[in-house]
Amino acid sequence: MSDGLGCFVGKEAGIIRAMKPLIELKNVQYGYPGRGGGSSRVALQDVDLQIGEGEWVAVVGANGSGKTTFARLCCGLLLPDAGQVWVAGMNRAETRHRAEIHSRVGMVFQSPEDQLVATTVAEDVAFGLENLQLTPREIGRRVEETLRAVGLWELRDRPPHLLSAGQVQRLALAGVLALRPQAVIFDEATAMLDPQGRHMVQKWMRRLHDRGVTVIAVTHFMDEAALAQRVIVLRGGQIVADGSPAQIFADSQALESWGLELPPAAALAERLRPWLTGLPQHLYTEEALLASLPSFSGHGFREQRSLAQVEASSAGGAAFVARGLQHEYLSGTPFASMALRNANVEVALGEVHGLAGATGSGKSTLLQHLNGLLKPQAGQVLVLGEALHEPGVDWVALRRRVGLVFQNPEVQFFEPYVGDEVAFGPRLAGVSDLRERVRWAMEVVGLDFETFKDRWLMSLSGGEKRRVALASALALQPQALLLDEPTAGLDPHMRRSVLRLLRSLGQEGKTLLLSSHRMEDLAWLCGRLTVFAGGQDVLRGAAGEVFEQVTALRTWGLEPPLAARVAKTLIERGWPLPVGLARPSALAQALHEVLQ
Repeated sequence: MSDGLGCFVGKEAGIIRAMKPLIELKNVQYGYPGRGGGSSRVALQDVDLQIGEGEWVAVVGANGSGKTTFARLCCGLLLPDAGQVWVAGMNRAETRHRAEIHSRVGMVFQSPEDQLVATTVAEDVAFGLENLQLTPREIGRRVEETLRAVGLWELRDRPPHLLSAGQVQRLALAGVLALRPQAVIFDEATAMLDPQGRHMVQKWMRRLHDRGVTVIAVTHFMDEAALAQRVIVLRGGQIVADGSPAQIFADSQALESWGLELPPAAALAERLRPWLTGLPQHLYTEEALLASLPSFSGHGFREQRSLAQVEASSAGGAAFVARGLQHEYLSGTPFASMALRNANVEVALGEVHGLAGATGSGKSTLLQHLNGLLKPQAGQVLVLGEALHEPGVDWVALRRRVGLVFQNPEVQFFEPYVGDEVAFGPRLAGVSDLRERVRWAMEVVGLDFETFKDRWLMSLSGGEKRRVALASALALQPQALLLDEPTAGLDPHMRRSVLRLLRSLGQEGKTLLLSSHRMEDLAWLCGRLTVFAGGQDVLRGAAGEVFEQVTALRTWGLEPPLAARVAKTLIERGWPLPVGLARPSALAQALHEVLQ
């Protein structure tokens, strides 16, 4: 059986590495309008570059640097205010070329639900093929091959709005690949995916590239950028660097000034090099780092020990408790889907607790029960001492006490402008110092009040929207926060900033329950974790203890943090390290103790 990839590349593409330009931007400028038709905000300026046929290019930069605008110009969705965009020798400004350009360059959006148009998964993939006037037999063949390749064939009759965020992203990818484009642009296509899903998309990028398709990956994952042949760095709408991964990642100070960071493997290698002195330079991928780890050559023997495990403190009581929770979407219909099956979780007051699980495991559904957006169909839910499964709950008061930041921040916006959106909840609650409360919430999440308060929400980058959603929740000053993928779509600098903010809130005693596909975030923030799979809790315990269960985690579509995998590999190579190491700082300290 084929891998499902060959059908997406026309015979003319082959695997020839001709560097004939496919996409050219010539002195391009683009701006978004300001509030009330005021002066525009320039998103791109003086951009001049070529991308060759068959190239694999990563586009990186801080939130708001112009990456998504750049991607939409490349695929013809936007017209520049000044300058020219050429695709395969065709000027995008000429209307007659529009359809041809769209067929040659496909794009997976940062918010993939924006590109879904049909009522079922299969019909959505077929939509573009029907516009190409292919035969029903050819359409059916391509739909099946594509959906099987991205793992959605069994869901072909399901409405797209009933898919999880990761499944929606895979559906958007399928719709593009079925058209067999000459180039594919991935705009943060892995931001909302679990580790297994990320690996799947990265394999798509590599295989498409191997077959001659031009791949343009807009990403905040530096390890993803390291896979490309070429990395373009945007800052303030301008290209500030353009080179190979080795060239771009050679200057850590420049990376910091651009709001970026080294790939995780390179950063961890740099941190461990004082003790693992033989590690080579330029280890940009996890595979390269793991392969380079040395065997232990020290003398003597130290008994392997476990790190002290973190127990939930119940002295102050429980903030969140779910017991035997069940929830079925569209119950009694052909599309019924059981999201939670006898799910259990317990979070103590003042605890920072993590939820891990693959896409569709039930994490988001659980969080929405704990905020009262969904009501229990079976089981018990207690939130801050209130039984949500019993009548008489004051839902409005509850939601002011428990803030929820959605996985897709756009779905919780009510206002068109940033300042109004952050003020929405406090205004309804009758907050007296409204302007100062909004200023505080915005600046806590790194949004300058004067710069962003009058910005049109839909002109923001995905990461900026996520910060607005977090500011809107914080503006009500809730007792507890539920955070669904709080760092997805954030650039490395802002991701670190948000993580520090969340850690600070936890240290101040605020209860936090967050789900994430980034195991490093959970390891850094959380003392305890609950792992979900198939709608139920399957593993719980201290973070280091959970991340030791490598085989089980991979069975559930997860990967331990890189530090945990490095520690495990070192132990296998004879290093007398304690088990349960999941943070780079803890691993470095353990190596220091072994070698001192």
